[in-house]
Amino acid sequence: MTKKFLIWQLASIMLSTVSLANAQQPGKAPRIGFLSAQSESRSADRAAAFRQGLRDLGYSEGKDILIEYRWANGINDRLPDLVAELIRLKVDVIVTSGGNQAISAAKNATSTIPIVFTGAAATVSTGLVASFSRPGGNMTGVTIGSTELSGKRLELLKETNSKLSRVAYIFNPTSLSAPEVLRELEVSSKALGLQIQSLEVRQANEIEGAFNAAAKARAGALIVAQSPPVSSDLKRVINLAAKNRFLAIYSDKNWPEVGGLMSYGPSISDVHRRAATYVDKILKGAKPSELPIEQPMKFEFVINLKSAKQIGLTIPQRVLIRADKVIK
Repeated sequence: MTKKFLIWQLASIMLSTVSLANAQQPGKAPRIGFLSAQSESRSADRAAAFRQGLRDLGYSEGKDILIEYRWANGINDRLPDLVAELIRLKVDVIVTSGGNQAISAAKNATSTIPIVFTGAAATVSTGLVASFSRPGGNMTGVTIGSTELSGKRLELLKETNSKLSRVAYIFNPTSLSAPEVLRELEVSSKALGLQIQSLEVRQANEIEGAFNAAAKARAGALIVAQSPPVSSDLKRVINLAAKNRFLAIYSDKNWPEVGGLMSYGPSISDVHRRAATYVDKILKGAKPSELPIEQPMKFEFVINLKSAKQIGLTIPQRVLIRADKVIK
């Protein structure tokens, strides 16, 4: 065996070792930032659905993809700092969960890192994206259509109580979709012969005051917006609704599953699973600006009969048969 051959063989072994070490470095795996406006417990099912979507596409968390989770715990002022943390970590994609506040925080922080949103409302009208077919910029994702669904929720309330005349709407006015949702409610309420009482809640300590105002005005029903701080403490809001015997409807099934009366809206889990598809395409080279925004495909109407009994309400059979799930 010649000296030249030995040198060549040694060099080959060293190069192979270096290549293998580089391939095994955890930092080489794509890093995803998962930014939620809610708490970890409140968003557990959403994060789980997103992970399942990634697994369905062949990804294994911690092995060939890394996820950095950040939770704002319903405090919108924390979102910019959380986004800044993700940017410092040099994430490849940011996935937002929990409404337009998280999306806005991400958009304001970066124009280069791709952003995949879940749970967005009024995306075009609020200027978040240019259009559904070609979003432009660095954002795309799946909407929840909450603006368009406001009228449907009013219809369900009226069908549940035909004598209903006044509905209170509790919401955070800083939400980008708030003006459009209010316009939709005003239009739909006139068609149904209802009055809308809009009650603004910017801070958690304003929630009880909003319920007191609704009770004082003799509102017979309640629509609760899916935005912090109202949506950050389900149990508190549900207990206040029961205490005041409100016919209350919420935006997703998490509410009736923990004691709320009823909900109508898109499947949030399905929306988060579909977000994984966007992440996969972006990691493979697709540009967010060219990935069309999708709308919800699966909707759920859920009724909790135990909660109805608690406030002395009998749900009409015509409403019950329309429910996708009835909790007894």
